[in-house]
Amino acid sequence: MASVFRLRLCASVLFFIAIALASAAHAAEPEVRRVWQLLDYLAVDYGGAVKGGSIVSATEFEEMREFARTAQAKLAALDAHPERAALVAEAQALSSAIEAKKSSVEVALLAKALANHLLAAYPIPSSPAVPPQVAQAATLYQAQCAGCHGATGNGDGPVGLKLSPRPVAFTDKDRARERSAFALYQAISQGIEGTSMPSFASVSEADRWALAFFVGQFAHTDGEAAAGQKVWAENAAVRAQLTSLDALSRTTQADLAKQVGDEPAAMAMAYLHTRPEAVVQNRTLSFDVARQKLAQSLQAFASGDTARATDLALSAYLDGVEPIEPTLATRDRALMGRIEAAMGTYRSLLARKAPLAQLQAQARDIDGMFKEADALLDSSADATAAYLGSLTILLREGVEALLVVVAMIAFLRKAERGDMLRYVHAGWAGALALGVVTWAVATYFVGVSGASREVTEGLSSLFAAVVLLSVGMWMHQKGMAGAWQRYIHDKLSAALSRKSAWFMFGLSFIAVYREVFETILFYAALWEQGNHHALLMGLASGVAILAVVAVALLRFSARLPIGKFFTWSSALVAVLAVVLTGKGIAALQEAGWLVSSSFNGPRVDVLGVHPSLQGIIAQVLMAALVGAGFMWNARTAAKRSAAELP
Repeated sequence: MASVFRLRLCASVLFFIAIALASAAHAAEPEVRRVWQLLDYLAVDYGGAVKGGSIVSATEFEEMREFARTAQAKLAALDAHPERAALVAEAQALSSAIEAKKSSVEVALLAKALANHLLAAYPIPSSPAVPPQVAQAATLYQAQCAGCHGATGNGDGPVGLKLSPRPVAFTDKDRARERSAFALYQAISQGIEGTSMPSFASVSEADRWALAFFVGQFAHTDGEAAAGQKVWAENAAVRAQLTSLDALSRTTQADLAKQVGDEPAAMAMAYLHTRPEAVVQNRTLSFDVARQKLAQSLQAFASGDTARATDLALSAYLDGVEPIEPTLATRDRALMGRIEAAMGTYRSLLARKAPLAQLQAQARDIDGMFKEADALLDSSADATAAYLGSLTILLREGVEALLVVVAMIAFLRKAERGDMLRYVHAGWAGALALGVVTWAVATYFVGVSGASREVTEGLSSLFAAVVLLSVGMWMHQKGMAGAWQRYIHDKLSAALSRKSAWFMFGLSFIAVYREVFETILFYAALWEQGNHHALLMGLASGVAILAVVAVALLRFSARLPIGKFFTWSSALVAVLAVVLTGKGIAALQEAGWLVSSSFNGPRVDVLGVHPSLQGIIAQVLMAALVGAGFMWNARTAAKRSAAELP
């Protein structure tokens, strides 16, 4: 028993170590920001140093060389990461391109690719928590920036005219076209080495973001901004590229132009620099993003780029469908499941490199489902729908966690180890507290992407499934043992050590947090649709129902003879292990971590059954392990009983 709990404790420790390692990249945030800024500066300004393979400004060329060497050195000094060596190699290639006086286009591509790779390996916040108040930045600009950059951003302020090099002219359309709001924010926050641009880190973060968007306006006219408002309202392709503040902050006009054309990109950016809140404010729920990504996926596949087609298909689901799922689930959960399954089938066809005609037919089927969903979403949301949606979500997500926690509490009571209940209670209470933190982070600091959500759910589900398998096997074994009172007092109490108590804390925490995480994201999406009073009433009703269910389960388990209790509990825990296995595999498939081979079959969410060959196989294997374990326990118990006969 002690060795079993020791293994479980090790699994818990390894799980939390994995989480810690996954977040270790954030430790070097200041250096990551500095390197990213150097790379962005190189991408934009290299053209002023070299043209046609010849140096046109020796001073600027030397600056480019220095910045490239500095970036390489700083990358090599970052915290250990599997991608660090590749980043350093890319930095070396960038330095070599500069030394060879390659074209500005080639150097810019290398610098931007390295900058994007850096943020993928060492993620840092790259957008404001809330839409910036751009209009309020006008006064701050005149007080802090106009002296150097000029009242109209032309780089001709009275102080700036005396500086060498001269301050950047924000009115320069060519430079502005290549510079994102994030790059401007970085320059304001960090300053620029080797120039007279100081750091304004003492200014609040919100004001720095507002300044970044404000100075972005100088390269556009009022007429372009007015035309951009119409482009934003009518051009679905533009909206599909700029789905969040993060996307807007990191996208340059040049990047957008590659996807939608020069004129729509220029107009849209002119408008969004004045009204960045437009990307999140009063957005109509629609599948525009998913449609756009699917169309691009088909185009990429037709051109022979299967890898890009697969990435776009995954993005179509994560960025275009999943944000709408919570709301659609309250109207027609079956339709939501059909869409999810159909998009999984599309990705399976891509993986098999099916004929283009078959992929196009699948895309048409998906679009038909989108139209059904659009009709539902366009109908006005009433308070009843909001109430039922809120109630359903909480009950659906809460029951699984409740079953695990109640089984643990009942088990400890049967074992007469009430002193260990505090570990279980601390686990679920800690999960709820961390849920509040998750809500705050997701709402006010950074967005939780669809991929992050699915990976979190997938890994935690599989971890919990493995742990529950071992718990179920142990419970079933004890259900075969007999002589319960003697066992409880002589063996079980001794086996439940402090180490196993901390294991119980971990299991309680994981079982509850994985459900809290998903529930919070669902409620955040529903909150944006209004009917807040009905939503809160549904939440309160759900909490009350779960409380009643918990009390009923605890009383029922208390009345069960201890042998039957362990038999029932082991069966319940084993079923939950199979369910969580299916859910974990499905979540990792949706995040793109695992391939998916879809087929026409039933989808039963409550059992974790999805029409995916990998998911079904995983559940069958888990069920087989459960069955084999139960048979082994029964055979061992029978042999023991036979040996004890006179």
